Amino acid sequence: MNFETLKKSHLKRNIIIGVVAVLIISAVVLNFTRAKYRVTQSIPLVNGTINYSLADINIVALYIDGVEADELDSTKQYTLDTSQSTCTYKDGSPIDGLSLSYDSATGQLNISPFTTKGTKCTLYFEEKQSAKDIIIANSKMGTGTPDFGNTSCTNGRNDGGNCNEQTVGLYEATTSKGTTYYYRGDVEDNYLVFADKYWRIIRINEDGTIRIIYSGEKSEVDAAGKEKVLANGYNDGSTDYTQIAVDDSGAKTSVYNAKPNYDRSEYVGYTYVEGEQRPSDSPGTEPTPSTIKGVLDTWYGKNLQEYDSYIDGNAGFCNDREMASNYTWSSQPSSAIYYAARERAYTTYEPTYECNNANDLYQTKIGLITADEVMYAGGKGGYTNYGYYLYTGNAYWAMSPSHFVATYSHAYVFHVRSSGSLFAEYVYNSFGVRPVINLKADVTITGGGTINNPYTIS
Repeated sequence: MNFETLKKSHLKRNIIIGVVAVLIISAVVLNFTRAKYRVTQSIPLVNGTINYSLADINIVALYIDGVEADELDSTKQYTLDTSQSTCTYKDGSPIDGLSLSYDSATGQLNISPFTTKGTKCTLYFEEKQSAKDIIIANSKMGTGTPDFGNTSCTNGRNDGGNCNEQTVGLYEATTSKGTTYYYRGDVEDNYLVFADKYWRIIRINEDGTIRIIYSGEKSEVDAAGKEKVLANGYNDGSTDYTQIAVDDSGAKTSVYNAKPNYDRSEYVGYTYVEGEQRPSDSPGTEPTPSTIKGVLDTWYGKNLQEYDSYIDGNAGFCNDREMASNYTWSSQPSSAIYYAARERAYTTYEPTYECNNANDLYQTKIGLITADEVMYAGGKGGYTNYGYYLYTGNAYWAMSPSHFVATYSHAYVFHVRSSGSLFAEYVYNSFGVRPVINLKADVTITGGGTINNPYTIS
């Protein structure tokens, strides 16, 4: 009897202990959950906005360009259509004052005001077109196969004009780096405005960056009549709008290399080391910048530095110091020597976008056009072309070495003559300067590329 009473007593006690334990555990779990919820709610926020990755929210539906999809392609850029996209709280209740934005680079969806994970969203995205795609879509593609031994413009030889052929438009070329698209002839769809300046697009580089050449200050050109000043074939000797002011005096011409730096072969260099074909041949010596490099760098600092984030520094500019066939480099040769760019311009007529020696590629943010790019555009060594888009009626420098004449001890570099022909002159001549830059592939571009609706960068 005593045993049974004791057994019942222990049972009753164990039940009470168990109930108390459950209550204690429940209280601890509840407090932990509440504490966790309070911690979540107290996350520091900026302007009441929390950033989520798309994986953190409950996407009820996802649309790309109006078509339902399962996911975004990580290799593409998108914009969020905030006029159609909606979000609600987890329980389906609306979010008052909802504001949405999306960062395509990081995949972050910004929701304001602050809400919680589990938020339900229906999202509408549009694939963002690259600058490359927009330009190609707006451009008139060229027909026929260009012969780079010919000049090119619409008023070609078949029309009794001064150009040898009528290969005009946007053309495609393949290099070791991929596909590039270049403008040729008197195209009318490669106008661009950037940094309050007019430019002409030379080509779309293989990496999608956009190579452009300076065509004048927007305010000055507009005041003078852009339809006249920027038109292909325009020639007014009283103006030089398409060239930069090279110093504070407002002068519009510069030497490539100032005297006395003209009587050695190395003075064709964008930078050079005395007695060396390239600065890389003497790695311990600080190279000397050419006069024109100093002009360009100074102009960049005054005019483009605030736009630096839009400008690419990797595509670079080729100062090709490879030698033509059967010639050997010498600082002060006893007879004339010729560079490879001259051979391509006057003998083989085979321009290239390759910089065959990596040490000739200057990965800077500003440079000059090359002789090869002039040939692709429709120019030719020694032949007039008043029609193509690089013709301005004024002479301006390129950055391709041409030759060295031992008789006169002169180094020669290419330039575009006032007649539009590709030609070489000694480095202490004074010609105009038309800077060339490369815009980054991810710039936002609008417009149609025409003179009255140029592309703009924002």
